[in-house]
Amino acid sequence: MGLSIGSTLGAYEIVAPLGAGGMGEVYRARDTKLGRDVALKILPDSFAQDPERLARFRREAHVLAALNHPHIGAIYGIDEANGRHFLVLELVDGETLDRRIARGPLALDEAKAVALQIVDALEAAHEKGIVHRDLKPANVALTHDGTVKVLDFGLAKVRWLELVEPATQTMPGVVFGTLGYISPEQLAGAEADERSDIFALGVILVETLTGLRPRLGTDTPTIVDSMLHNAFHIIGTDADAQRLERVLIGMLARNPADRYNSIATLRAELVPALLACPSSLELGRCGQNSQTVRRAQLASIATF
Repeated sequence: MGLSIGSTLGAYEIVAPLGAGGMGEVYRARDTKLGRDVALKILPDSFAQDPERLARFRREAHVLAALNHPHIGAIYGIDEANGRHFLVLELVDGETLDRRIARGPLALDEAKAVALQIVDALEAAHEKGIVHRDLKPANVALTHDGTVKVLDFGLAKVRWLELVEPATQTMPGVVFGTLGYISPEQLAGAEADERSDIFALGVILVETLTGLRPRLGTDTPTIVDSMLHNAFHIIGTDADAQRLERVLIGMLARNPADRYNSIATLRAELVPALLACPSSLELGRCGQNSQTVRRAQLASIATF
């Protein structure tokens, strides 16, 4: 990554690199004026010369400023120093959900808490006319006390900005998001809406509960073909597991018209389905422990 530890950007001293993505590099930094640690998201130099990239970067700041929610990473400001443009963001101490999943499926209580906090964050964003468009485990952070923070609204679609910045909202033929989490309509080049975020949340929920993503294929063309042309199908025998599976089917329907049309509608069925699951899954069958049963029932997902 481009900045060295100990270097400064204005009032911020670089402490450590945190990661990099398509829209910038992220560093842990010390705010020397306020005496606190923050995250700096820095626009790459090459992008700073591109008016559209710079506009999208600034738009992310406006999007985050419009969101004030305990489960969405906060923004403290946007700044420029040493010729670099950067966002000053809340530093979330903990780990991203993808790193947590890499250690194995979450316990049911933990998975339930994570899912419901993401639902809360998405509902707050959708109420503001904001569709994330790149929801994935790497953009969900978990603090040490279990609090969820949804991050990185750099690809968000914002209804109230469409009238003033249409060029940065939609680019025909360009797919926004991450393969494996974006919805079939996004892959087909159609416009994303709230149902696209619900699809991504469905993939995350399966992965959180099982440690595995729905099986879509082993290479990009196969994944794309599976998501565009095949229906979602789940196999299960336990009544409570099937209840949750029906919700997942409604989240992961290939056709957005067959999907839950709002977070509020989803919440009404997802919450009781998650609450019902532990009692049956903890029983086990044929001497299997609850984790094995959960993986057998919820990970026995046929390909799209």
